[in-house]
Amino acid sequence: MLHSCLPATRTLGVRIVLLLLLSVVVDVTSLTAENLPNILFIMSDDHAYQAVSAYGSQLIETPNIDRIAREGMRFDRCYVTNSICGPSRATILTGKYSHKNGQYDNLTKFDGSQQTFPKLLQEAGYQTALIGKWHLESDPTGFDYWEILPGQGKYYRPEFITSAGTTSVPGYVTRITTDKAIDWLRSKRDIDKPFLLMVHHKAPHRNWAPGADQLAAYERQTFPEPVSLFDDYATRGTAAGDAEMRIGQMRPDSDLKLWNKDNTHRKWLYEHLTPTERAAWEQHVDPRLAMFEAAKLVGPEQTRWFYQLYLRDYLACIESVDDSVGQLLDYLDQSGLAGNTIVVYVSDQGFYLGEHGWFDKRFMYEESLRTPLVVRWPEIVKPGSEEPRIVSNLDFAETILEAAGIEVPADMQGRSLVPLLRGETPKDWRNSFYYHYYEGAQREHHVPKHEGVTTGNAKLIHFYEVGEWQLFDLQADPHELNNVWGQAEYEPLQRELLAELKRLRTALEVPPVP
Repeated sequence: MLHSCLPATRTLGVRIVLLLLLSVVVDVTSLTAENLPNILFIMSDDHAYQAVSAYGSQLIETPNIDRIAREGMRFDRCYVTNSICGPSRATILTGKYSHKNGQYDNLTKFDGSQQTFPKLLQEAGYQTALIGKWHLESDPTGFDYWEILPGQGKYYRPEFITSAGTTSVPGYVTRITTDKAIDWLRSKRDIDKPFLLMVHHKAPHRNWAPGADQLAAYERQTFPEPVSLFDDYATRGTAAGDAEMRIGQMRPDSDLKLWNKDNTHRKWLYEHLTPTERAAWEQHVDPRLAMFEAAKLVGPEQTRWFYQLYLRDYLACIESVDDSVGQLLDYLDQSGLAGNTIVVYVSDQGFYLGEHGWFDKRFMYEESLRTPLVVRWPEIVKPGSEEPRIVSNLDFAETILEAAGIEVPADMQGRSLVPLLRGETPKDWRNSFYYHYYEGAQREHHVPKHEGVTTGNAKLIHFYEVGEWQLFDLQADPHELNNVWGQAEYEPLQRELLAELKRLRTALEVPPVP
């Protein structure tokens, strides 16, 4: 009897298995066509968190970036692995540190043959596109569509490189990049596929040339000075003291636009302007030199004057980026894409806005190490969330892959932020972070090679190129003015961070330093 029942049982079992397999196929098809989230990844270049009003900035209002934070999550400790443009971008693509992806500085040609998250998205059925700044020397790989700026790109009449060649486009680079991104969303993408669109702005990178519409935005505004504008680097040796990135060391012509009508830089810029743009520049920028010469400023007063000019141009560039974010968000709303699109806004690293007397980045000090990061993911992220844990650009690839339902490769070195975005509290989340800058004191700005570890409350930096150590108690000294390395009362903290630095170097397989 039992034997005679076996064929029927097997038949029923086969039918059940087939039905289950069919349901899986249907679910996967449905996910691919309808439910997998789109990803809009917006990145600016050198946008300091101090210049985002969602982070409490007193310098500028950024309502559209703030909207992402208000409708999603603001990350308060997003650290970069290597605070310079090319290496940061390589880390974002690969989920790996510089010593693993080979991108140590801005001069290295990125190895596009290696694994990147856009390639993995492509393999999973996503359509991928990149528009704007690339800055990795090699042509992009892993993208179905790309239009990139050559090198740093130009603010006015920028060139865009595609696989078909190079074209020059009249107008302002932020606006053009935005228009191209919206055009891709509207008319070039496959509406039957989920998409990854990476929109990479040049602004607000040096030399901070605002759009004609923003030139007068901060003309009459006086900005508060950071407490460390006249930092004397008394406890930080040559590593900080010898760096050439002080406000007073800016180039008067290209950086601050202190030029007369015969100035070479002015002539070069004006060749790229439309008549309307030229008229705006002549009205708002040409008078600067006469005002500066009439003021006859030297020493600290000159630094103060330069600082104000710097911020007026820098913040005006950011205003155009924020406008771009608003245009992109509006398009998502109008097209019905907003409900199923993850929106990320981030900078490739932080930037100094006069802190320690500096502009630029590179150092492991907070303003350079930390970048703004806001993420909106409808129905997943609780609106208005704030995340204090340490996250990193090292985590972006893993996050996007998990959000897209793709297995994260084991050789990636970051962690997916999806649990944090869902409001979960992973018990084993990182409590410390490793940083490494490779360019060195012989390169631009003369910042020596260094590595370090931070817990968010304390920081240890080893400037191994010049043989100096720095230790900071960030709770007692948030501006990082007092190096307490070697002080007896901080000996336990020093020991603890040295051990953590060693542990992280081993875990991340960092090669020995000289």
